[in-house]
Amino acid sequence: MPSLFYHHSLSHSTSSLLSLSMDFDLENPLTHLHDPHSSDAATLFLIESDHMLSPTYLHTLHSTPSDSSVRRDTISFISQCCCSCNIDPHLSYLAVNYLDRFFSFQGVPQPKPWVLRLLAVSCVSLAAKMKQTEHNLFDFQGNECFIFDPQTVHRMESLILGALKWRMRSITPFSFVPFFISLFELRDPPLLQALKGRATEIIFISQNGIELLEFKPSVIAASALLSAAHELFPIQYPCFRKAILNCSYDNKEEEEEMLGRCFKAVQEIVINGYERGGLDIEQRSDTAANVLDHHFSSSESENTFMGTSSSSAAVTNRADKDGKKRKVGVRQSKNERCIQHC
Repeated sequence: MPSLFYHHSLSHSTSSLLSLSMDFDLENPLTHLHDPHSSDAATLFLIESDHMLSPTYLHTLHSTPSDSSVRRDTISFISQCCCSCNIDPHLSYLAVNYLDRFFSFQGVPQPKPWVLRLLAVSCVSLAAKMKQTEHNLFDFQGNECFIFDPQTVHRMESLILGALKWRMRSITPFSFVPFFISLFELRDPPLLQALKGRATEIIFISQNGIELLEFKPSVIAASALLSAAHELFPIQYPCFRKAILNCSYDNKEEEEEMLGRCFKAVQEIVINGYERGGLDIEQRSDTAANVLDHHFSSSESENTFMGTSSSSAAVTNRADKDGKKRKVGVRQSKNERCIQHC
């Protein structure tokens, strides 16, 4: 077996991940963090830089097409592993996060298909252990030409763990979504669910590209929520943006500039369509459009019964999988009008 798999300084077994995971939740990476406004919430902003990718890696992805292709191919392998087992998309997201951080510290390997596939299987396996998801390594690998035995996968897992310094409780954009969404004066649960659902979709579809890798997880989360708000609640969007900027944890001018650039990049990703993400978002029953359709159809029935009328609000044009524009029409109900204005 090539020396790539051996890392003699590691004395821990990957099985000890079970003591670290406790069913790891991407929205709550700190096990003691429950109140989004507690002093512990500030800890996320303080430590998120420790989970950022190296500038060298980011430069390489933008300047070396072959390295960018290696990353893209390995992510494709990860998607194949997860699709074969119908795995929670958050697990797939975590696996890609591990992959990027590994490449950032270890460097991008030569584009050998068996190496990339082994990396993909190992990252998915580690993510499954952190999420305490029952899994079978052979199920992950499907009927591909390269089938790795558990010992080989465990050796690669050890190499990844060493490169990541055992920091497996990744700080991701999902870690900041509850905090930012709690700042919005949006009290109706279905509207909150729609906003969070759409932001989640955006975070998922943006991971496969390299446009957002330079930004902090908190900035990506804020930008995804603002993009979702811009689509779903355009009237309240300025209030949402002001609420986020007013809770600045860093230099306000610098953060506003970063948020502006990230938001622009997110908007371009959304406009370009869904084909860049690995998820079949349109078929999910809990998408923002479906939640709003259900909510406002119920509100319309209630308003008809009460003898009131609903006004139409144009929400957004966004690209579907065929690249064609589709408009999501949302009726403004009394629930939406409860949102406080700035």
